[in-house]
Amino acid sequence: MVAGGHVRVNSQKVHKPAVTVGHGDVLTFAQGRDVRVVRVVALGERRGPAPEAQTLYEDLTPDTDSVPRNPSYEGKGRPTGKDRRALGSFRRGPLE
Repeated sequence: MVAGGHVRVNSQKVHKPAVTVGHGDVLTFAQGRDVRVVRVVALGERRGPAPEAQTLYEDLTPDTDSVPRNPSYEGKGRPTGKDRRALGSFRRGPLE
């Protein structure tokens, strides 16, 4: 079973709180800021440790290194007014 929300099973939105999935189904869901795509390879007999669970699916998530990220100011987002003024004074040459 897969929890509802922003989950797709075989490209179809899940509208119920839970849906049964089987061998070969492709799940698409948000994980943090990323989107994961996995194919069910096998069904587990029991609830077990993560390494065992990882053998039950194939990760089809596209490589995120090829997707450019939005540029940001030193990783902090938009610069503050103080930061912009400091940059402005730094850019002024000796002739100004």
